[in-house]
Amino acid sequence: MKDSKSLVKMTVLSMLIALGVVISPILRVEGMCPMAHFINIVCSVFLGPWYSLLCATLIGIIRMVMMGIPPLALTGAVFGAFLSGAFYRFSKGKIICAVLGEMIGTGIIGALVSYPVMTLLWGKEGLTWLFYVPSFLCGTLIGGSIAYVFLRKFAANGMLSHIQTTLGSNSYTDQSSLMSNTITIAAFGAISFVIIEIVSDLFQLTSDVWSYLAYASLGVFAVAAVVYYIINVRKAKKFNADNQ
Repeated sequence: MKDSKSLVKMTVLSMLIALGVVISPILRVEGMCPMAHFINIVCSVFLGPWYSLLCATLIGIIRMVMMGIPPLALTGAVFGAFLSGAFYRFSKGKIICAVLGEMIGTGIIGALVSYPVMTLLWGKEGLTWLFYVPSFLCGTLIGGSIAYVFLRKFAANGMLSHIQTTLGSNSYTDQSSLMSNTITIAAFGAISFVIIEIVSDLFQLTSDVWSYLAYASLGVFAVAAVVYYIINVRKAKKFNADNQ
């Protein structure tokens, strides 16, 4: 039974590595690779921090060797991959903590480490310690939002716990709450941003209108999330007051 679960783990890990290599070029610019962060978080939740670290490392090496990507493929992935899994474990299965771990590990630690690596090993000039922080944080925000919505859907129907049990990983129950629903609404803004950017790139729509529309979608969903939260908090307070 143990060997069977190990085989399933290796199979899923291999699939995530392959998927990560294939989808990583989507929306990629130097210093921002949103879909790599999506894979990091999913792997962290499915398999745990050590498998996620291995997954990110192998994806990074393959991308560097086969696609000519600079060392950012590693510095912008490995720290977030491990912290995402660690935060998820320490929080007893909070998906939002997996996303925060990725943001801190990649958006801050990975971004800071990238400066000496790119300067000393890659010979790039004109950088500062904080040069990669904005783009890394933006990438983790987009990829993390997509991963959050994806995993929340799995958690809501019980599939996430089933997958974790099948893989022999730590299984948790992360029930939907007002805050998780609010974050989910906001996360759809990042998803719509990705869709608009992909469509405009695919059909070579170069007008600035598409760029404005992509960023406007982030704002619209963010406002919708805030409104949703305020309305439901007021409803809860009114309900409690009526039943006292």
